[in-house]
Amino acid sequence: MHKRNDVIRIVVADDHRIFRDGLCKLLAMEPDFRVEGETGDGDRAIQLAQELHPDILLLDLAMRPDGLEVLRSLSHQPAGGTRAILLTAAIENPQIVEALRLGARGVVLKEAATAVLFKCIRSVVAGEYWIGNEAVADLVKLVREITAPAPKRNCPKNGLTPRELQVISTIVAGYSNKEIASKFSISEDTVKHHLTNIFDKLGVSSRLELATYAITQRLVDNS
Repeated sequence: MHKRNDVIRIVVADDHRIFRDGLCKLLAMEPDFRVEGETGDGDRAIQLAQELHPDILLLDLAMRPDGLEVLRSLSHQPAGGTRAILLTAAIENPQIVEALRLGARGVVLKEAATAVLFKCIRSVVAGEYWIGNEAVADLVKLVREITAPAPKRNCPKNGLTPRELQVISTIVAGYSNKEIASKFSISEDTVKHHLTNIFDKLGVSSRLELATYAITQRLVDNS
């Protein structure tokens, strides 16, 4: 198990050289991070993961072979303790689902603040999952439920109000309750009230089940 004061060993795989160089320099400034290797090629990323067994593999979705193909290849190899975090400029919900199925432990947009990525890395090393801007402790449950029948499938919207659909879209995007309150200029108590109503209407019991249901039933449009 990774100890608090241990150095986190990282491999960076991204085919945009300027981005990769800048990211490596930023990572090197953190005392608990150490970049063990870098590459702009998906096949080489697989080799580095197998040879170096880093704690974290930062993996670009859009490289060649793409990040999902790299994850698919690594899913057939001994784990070696490496946890993959997908970096992307944009991602569709089906790709998030597929990445999680293939073993990704985090998904972070490249437009996110550096502090978000650093927090993601530390959270994933600590055993959590990370989607968007938020750590998720029980994402394994979500992954297991992805292929399960969604609740109340015959009537997916179940009387949801326009505001409730907006709240659902932010949950899928990884917003915290505080961020949702800020986005819609409402109180956190109001957000909790909306979530309680949404859970009751859709027959789900957590925000993760809600995100899965919203993705599979196309309740939100992220196009």
